[in-house]
Amino acid sequence: MFELNEGIYKFYVYILTNKNRTVLYTGVTGNLHQRLSQHINKLNPDSFTAKYNVCFLIYYQSFGWIHQAIEREKEIKLLKRDKKLELITAINPNLEFLNYLFE
Repeated sequence: MFELNEGIYKFYVYILTNKNRTVLYTGVTGNLHQRLSQHINKLNPDSFTAKYNVCFLIYYQSFGWIHQAIEREKEIKLLKRDKKLELITAINPNLEFLNYLFE
């Protein structure tokens, strides 16, 4: 039997914030460039991210399999804010906006 442990696709778990970095939003997607564009353009004007102007990428993690990404998203969503900030600052200490990486 042939097994692929690394996966052959790219899925992302991401955390967005607003301009003042007061709100955190965690999501999962198979196309981070497209998903960021949807958040920026408020594709769904009634959504949480549109309401709170959440469109600035401050954290992302890639996975080869969607089930791994979904599991990680669930883990992050269960974290308290201070633990999420620890996770983010471990790779992005200044909470810089990373959108330019996916433009």
